[in-house]
Amino acid sequence: MYDKFGQFIDGKWSKSSSGETYEVLNPASEEVIGKASKANKKDIELALKSAQKGFEIWKNISPWERSKIIRKISENIKKKKNELSRWITLEVGKPLKESEGEVLGAADIFEWSSEEAKRIYGETLQGRLPDTRIHVYYQPVGVVAALVPWNFPITLASRKISTALSAGCSVIVKPDVITPGAVMELVNICHESGVPSGVINLLSGDPPFITDQLLSSDIIKKVSITGSTRVGKLILKKAAEKVQRVTMELSGHSPFIVFEDVDLEKVTDIALFAKFRNNGQVCISPSRFYIHENKKKEFTNLMVEKTKKLKIGNGMDEGVSLGPLTTKKRLDEIEDLVETTKKEGAKILCGGKKPSGFNKGFYYEPTIFDNVKDDFTIMKTEPFGPLIPILSFKNFDDVVKRANNNDLGLASYIYTNDLEKAHKASELMETGTVAVNTGVVALPEAPFGGIKQTGYGREGGSMAIKDYLNIKYTHLGIK
Repeated sequence: MYDKFGQFIDGKWSKSSSGETYEVLNPASEEVIGKASKANKKDIELALKSAQKGFEIWKNISPWERSKIIRKISENIKKKKNELSRWITLEVGKPLKESEGEVLGAADIFEWSSEEAKRIYGETLQGRLPDTRIHVYYQPVGVVAALVPWNFPITLASRKISTALSAGCSVIVKPDVITPGAVMELVNICHESGVPSGVINLLSGDPPFITDQLLSSDIIKKVSITGSTRVGKLILKKAAEKVQRVTMELSGHSPFIVFEDVDLEKVTDIALFAKFRNNGQVCISPSRFYIHENKKKEFTNLMVEKTKKLKIGNGMDEGVSLGPLTTKKRLDEIEDLVETTKKEGAKILCGGKKPSGFNKGFYYEPTIFDNVKDDFTIMKTEPFGPLIPILSFKNFDDVVKRANNNDLGLASYIYTNDLEKAHKASELMETGTVAVNTGVVALPEAPFGGIKQTGYGREGGSMAIKDYLNIKYTHLGIK
């Protein structure tokens, strides 16, 4: 399935110069989907030269023309929704309906970025003297390394590619070895939509090797990474050697706070959507559930009842709610965390094992824990899977303090019908994003990112493009 792709350099698909490949697995069946091209040092050098040449072309194309091309990408993504969705489900394992939602969301991201290309506003200030002016304007930073993870390959590649293009930058995209095909298809759409040769390049293969080579180059001026905090710190150290600008969206461990004045039928529906999307393999997935003590029993019963109705299976099959976990490594880590949580004293209310009837595939039952305490491992380690620890709280100050007692600060979820409480809790949450009475956090028009050890910089919204631009100020004498 990967034969028509490979490495995308200077507007052409080709095999690695060494001819090396690696196998990509379907997590639902553990069967080999195909063999993808594996880049070597020569391929990386060619991609860097291509991107440098592409930058000189793209930065001189007017914002209005760039906008038209980026908008065309959005339109073509929608036209190829079926192909892109199939790639995502085959490689990631998520249900096809979720994959379709990811694709349409990516189209929205490109549409937003197409409009941002025309909104790179400068500023003119009156000088100190009557015959001087101060001009502030923005210029594209240069060649961008876009490091894309596997859990949302199309969404996260789109955020990085579209923003780079709108700013006037060229980009080298590195997909994960788990999901190369989805990103390859996206890059192919960009090329077919009129992006000039060299402006977008793709390197497929060993992530640490490719990343190290890219960040060692003077050509790379900016790095955008979505990944774990551990990997983000390694990238940051490497980027420091070249003083490359870095945008990092890293790990999350999101609190889900339910006050006693809510409709629990509605809130539990939101909880299921937010938690089990992509089987919990989401950086913004709620992973610490704090329920007011007067509502905990009812909330827990509803969650168990609704969770047991979720259908597990191959994401390609009709009616499936939960596909497999994406990798054997992820499955092993989930099993270990469940065993640790049990040993620490938690009670399993549902799930806690591999589902029966599946001889192949990385499947695991959605699992709900009771009797969890704040010092349990699961409360500090990002689960990144279908695990729900449920705790209770007594009052506002208590839950805010406990929710903020974590090194990660990406997202938080708050449910209350009290407007004052909603505003106050939102302001006090030590996270970069907050969802109040909704399960939706990431939107193209909103700045998305975290604080603390979740990283810095924003993707989406009117702020994202600034991370891809240099600020220049000119003091001008007019006489």
